[in-house]
Amino acid sequence: MRPLLEINNLTMDFGGLRAVDNIDFKINEGEIVALIGPNGAGKTTFFNCVTGMYKPTGGHIYIYKNDKSKKRLNGLKPNKVTEYGLARTFQNIRLFKQMTVLENVMIGRHCRTHANIFSALVRNKKIVREEYDSASYSYHILEKMGLGYFCNEIAENLPYGAQRRLEIARALATEPNVLLLDEPAAGLNPQETSDLINLINMLRDEEGVSILLIEHDMGMVMKISERITVMDYGKKIAEGTPEEIRKNPEVIKAYLGEDIDA
Repeated sequence: MRPLLEINNLTMDFGGLRAVDNIDFKINEGEIVALIGPNGAGKTTFFNCVTGMYKPTGGHIYIYKNDKSKKRLNGLKPNKVTEYGLARTFQNIRLFKQMTVLENVMIGRHCRTHANIFSALVRNKKIVREEYDSASYSYHILEKMGLGYFCNEIAENLPYGAQRRLEIARALATEPNVLLLDEPAAGLNPQETSDLINLINMLRDEEGVSILLIEHDMGMVMKISERITVMDYGKKIAEGTPEEIRKNPEVIKAYLGEDIDA
């Protein structure tokens, strides 16, 4: 498997607080990897550094492009990071609530379109065609996500679980190679969580997207992940298969308790 995302010695300081401490990490093509740890371990800060929301204090973040060359992402703005093939969702849903479901997904297409303010005002044939293609592509994603029926619905009117899927759909519209999901199962009931597991597997198997997720639902993590990285107090304390993590005494001490029911 070829690497898609490679991180070396990633460090993030906030004044005298080190939130991420010399983390090495890699995700390969076709993998589903989980990042776990107790609250305050630095997981979301790690996501924010990787996706350009924070500029890391130290270390290197590389994305491998389709031609197998790699691009250093440090210091790039989030929109540029997205253009290079990284997309994310957030722990707290961030939809454009007064826009339609379809419009929310079409916003994700902006990094793959070429319209500017002038061309949007002129609306020549090329721009009209681009808008049509963007709408068609976005609707195709909604169908994949089981949301096609809601395409003209206002986003805030969707049930909570459907809003979670809509945020994933918008991220998917950017055509990512790696999709970062920040607690995608938060607030979902058991059936919705089971559906989410099937959805993530589908994205990997049918869409060719590698997945990195932060998640507190240990049953889901153990069921879906091929590799798990564990953080505590900003440091990586363990990495391995679900079975290896289940038995790791440092992980048990830091986060998982005495046992896990998968």
